[in-house]
Amino acid sequence: MDIVTTAVDEYLHAIIPERDAVLQEMETLAEKRKIPIIGPVVARILYQLIRLVRARTIFEMGSAIGYSTIWIARAAGEGSVVYYTDSDAENARQAEQFFERAGVRDRIRILRGDALELLDKTPGEFDVIFNDVDKKDYPRVFHKAVPRVRKGGLFITDNVLWSGRVTEQHQDEATRAIVEFNRLIYSSPVLFPTILPVRDGVAVCEKL
Repeated sequence: MDIVTTAVDEYLHAIIPERDAVLQEMETLAEKRKIPIIGPVVARILYQLIRLVRARTIFEMGSAIGYSTIWIARAAGEGSVVYYTDSDAENARQAEQFFERAGVRDRIRILRGDALELLDKTPGEFDVIFNDVDKKDYPRVFHKAVPRVRKGGLFITDNVLWSGRVTEQHQDEATRAIVEFNRLIYSSPVLFPTILPVRDGVAVCEKL
């Protein structure tokens, strides 16, 4: 099931401004190697939200080659602290090279390992937590991440509509986890959530 029709998706990609050489190279690499990235349409939403809440400390859970990390770091600006997390050594190595070329290496802390464990080990509150880990872990992320977002901050999660599979009767483990996650954010007394039906579904939750 398409969340957005192919024609609308193609229209959105055609109308947005061209990205710089580094981001375009990353998009090409992700397509070639089947690396999941948020893509430029969702990246622009993430960029705008970070600027709107004037985020200075951002924890990203599941960063892959660092595509979304660059958008986050550029939105947050100089002097911000952005935590990159990924368990794959090759992803982290490539990401660091991209960060250098994009001019944002100085504001990014590269953490290798399980994102949930790394969040536990990183002290403090965050202006924004962006969640894009393995989908089966989404309910665990909810319980760990929400208390770590400051009041007025944002908890943002990708893939919450999961190609429409959240509407199907027969669901696999990942889909059931996303369905439970969506139930949790909408029943939470400390969040004001909205799911944007863009690309694969983006949940934007304000911490009350």
